Amino acid sequence: MDSKTNHETTIAAITQLRSNPEALRLISEKLGVKRMGPADHIRTKHEIKAYLATGNSAEATALAQRASERRTEQETRTVAARITERLGRSIQQ
Repeated sequence: MDSKTNHETTIAAITQLRSNPEALRLISEKLGVKRMGPADHIRTKHEIKAYLATGNSAEATALAQRASERRTEQETRTVAARITERLGRSIQQ
């Protein structure tokens, strides 16, 4: 599945989950907030709450986009930290 289709699926799921009583938790899981850094996790949860209050479809699109960027950024930081750690160990040996 390409990223555009995946992104559109995520937006459709967010919109559909909005009416669910546990929408905050379900949307958070769908957006993968646990794979983000702590500050991004909290920021995204606040954005989800704002979306649930307004229900604006443009806001759902922006929410999915920002969540994707935050997950990617966290993954990049994690990989960079691992590489730096390995390089540090190899230099010490």
